[in-house]
Amino acid sequence: MKILNQLINTVDQNPDSILVMRQQTEQRLPSHQHDKAQLLLVYGGIAYLQTDEKDFYIPANHYIWIPNNYPHNLMFNTQDLYIINIYFPKERMSGFYDELGIYPVSKLLSEMLFFSEKWQGDYYRGSWEFEFLSTLKNVLSKENLKKFTIQLPTTDDQRLNAIIDNLRNRLNESLTLEDTAKLSGMSVRSLTRLFQTKLHITFIQYLKMLRIIRAMELIKDTDLNMTEIAYEIGYSNIAAFSNNFQKLTNMRPTEFKK
Repeated sequence: MKILNQLINTVDQNPDSILVMRQQTEQRLPSHQHDKAQLLLVYGGIAYLQTDEKDFYIPANHYIWIPNNYPHNLMFNTQDLYIINIYFPKERMSGFYDELGIYPVSKLLSEMLFFSEKWQGDYYRGSWEFEFLSTLKNVLSKENLKKFTIQLPTTDDQRLNAIIDNLRNRLNESLTLEDTAKLSGMSVRSLTRLFQTKLHITFIQYLKMLRIIRAMELIKDTDLNMTEIAYEIGYSNIAAFSNNFQKLTNMRPTEFKK
């Protein structure tokens, strides 16, 4: 709790400044929020951001925009994760800046970040660094990029969480709604209703996202080729794996690997 209070105090102690932080601190903290909006950029690894409703997955070379006073917690499971946090003063802005969203880092944004790669600390209105970072923020809403859509709804339903844990451990198998219902001692209708009422998503949609998330981890953390990864997560058809990966991430597995 002491570290949490220190972070919030650091972020919000100068309400009018833009704060750049490169320390990896947030992943060790419980759910929290701050008055400033947050631009969190991920280079290397995969970051996991938890909110009250969903778990978000942020792959390398992507960023997440977090509106001010939005409860969240960052986690990760790779040692080579490198993130940059830029906190912006609260101001009246609508549309893009009111919504939490994950987007790819464009070439323009990448060049702007490279230009400011050594910046750290608070920057105040009237300085050219403040104006540069403000322009960087304004660029985000003008790029009209597709959102990265891998986000898993969460639930406190213990029965459903046990089913999901079982699915995570058996992704390389041929998993069906019927077999999962039988193994769980439920009817197909009851399991279907449980997913829809608790997670607002179908069994098939949830399973597809679980498999693609696991594929992202295997691509990042192993030397398996794409065919081996496809089999490891339950795909017998490499083309189907590649197509589903693209639908959910807006890129092919080979692009993600690069």
